[in-house]
Amino acid sequence: MSSAENIELQEKDTDQGENLLAKLALEAELADYSPVKGCMVIRPYGYSIWEQIQSALDKMIKETGHQNAYFPLFIPESFLQKEAEHVEGFAPECAVVTYAGGKELEERLVIRPTSETIINHMFSKWIKSYRDLPVLINQWANIVRWEMRTRLFLRTTEFLWQEGHTAHATYEEAIEETKKMLQVYKTLSEEYLAIPVIDGEKTERERFAGAVKTYCIEGLMKDGKSLQMGTSHYLGQNFSKAFDTKFQDQNGQLQFVYQTSWGVSTRLIGSVVMTHHDEKGLKLPPKIAPVQIVIVPIYKESTEKDIVLKKCKEVEDILSSDFRIKTDSRDQYSPGWKFNHWELKGVPIRINLGPKDVSSNVVEIVRRDTGEKLRNIPQEGLRQYLLKLSNEIQENLFRQAKEFLLKNTFVINNEKEFVKKIESGGYLVCFWCESSTCEENIKLKTKATVRCIPFKLPVDQNQEEGYCISCNKKTNLKVLFAKAY
Repeated sequence: MSSAENIELQEKDTDQGENLLAKLALEAELADYSPVKGCMVIRPYGYSIWEQIQSALDKMIKETGHQNAYFPLFIPESFLQKEAEHVEGFAPECAVVTYAGGKELEERLVIRPTSETIINHMFSKWIKSYRDLPVLINQWANIVRWEMRTRLFLRTTEFLWQEGHTAHATYEEAIEETKKMLQVYKTLSEEYLAIPVIDGEKTERERFAGAVKTYCIEGLMKDGKSLQMGTSHYLGQNFSKAFDTKFQDQNGQLQFVYQTSWGVSTRLIGSVVMTHHDEKGLKLPPKIAPVQIVIVPIYKESTEKDIVLKKCKEVEDILSSDFRIKTDSRDQYSPGWKFNHWELKGVPIRINLGPKDVSSNVVEIVRRDTGEKLRNIPQEGLRQYLLKLSNEIQENLFRQAKEFLLKNTFVINNEKEFVKKIESGGYLVCFWCESSTCEENIKLKTKATVRCIPFKLPVDQNQEEGYCISCNKKTNLKVLFAKAY
């Protein structure tokens, strides 16, 4: 079956943005469809992007005092049932093992949709005293959620992620941790993925199952839809009470721990594709690009080949300590084919090098973000020139995405205006009365949801009070509505 047929079958009824993501993911060799419906195979180029993201985030997680661990893929079904909201929230998405080793299992095993329950079981064994706290654990793992409607990178049955889980002696410590990790995600998104995000708190309807508070970062994709790119949850004592996770405080009294959990996934690759692309393909931010610079040798005669390839090797050797760099010396493809190939893959910088460049001791550089050709760049000092250029490309991609977000964020004051504006996408800043009924009414009419109660509005909204976008009740709460993935 062809990739095009797979898109039609597995991405049926998706909108233009989702089909574009599927098309680019296949053509740029980021991923392919698995024979198991709803699953994907992450190809080496796509996995390398994940490795760059993982490396940057893992460093930040460890710098905040967390340690990596690993917990089992299989979770006893009874564990999920201990926390009522949690099991209710995840039950429809759970895959369950009932038969193994040639016989029916005495207790059914759930393939993890998330690990709060199994980790709490272990925390209850490890935590006995205030001296054992805080416990700061992170896990890099795979997750299974049986989705009805799957989309490459955005929502697949199995996906890769990291999930942090922590236990604290006090409410204050746990809340500080929850917000701290959200800011780590914001830094990752803005400084590495070059995607501006809006951070804030989820409404009760959108909250993680079993959490007291859920905080999030939201990014606006080029099709005008919002993408939830990371979440951080304050769990309070909900799970510690369910699993009897207690510690003896300094006064000798037994107390339940306060907990957090937080995570991001391979959905971030989808966010990069949907934020940074054009008609030629991907535009990867240099910080996460598997290949930051590609050198394309250009020659016509066999006598020119050795001279050009030798110079390509010299340039690559000079730059390899600072960049992920590759020389495309394949003879079976023309330079023009290679230009298109690496543009599709989003390589930030291309160096074209031919016989005249060798004799003149210069190179031609092409920027993927703007398409600009920089001719006759001296080979002397090339390393410093490209380090500066790489930073400029990273900043420019962020700037472009930020301008798009601001241009497509609107202050809306009445429902009629809301219904009209939401059709073209973007973020709508509105007053909301905090009623879940009003939230549901808007969703039924427009498919838009409250993406978050932002910590800071992306645009100026000088009114201190206004009227709920749905029921017209007076309120001072401003929220961000959008259609979302």
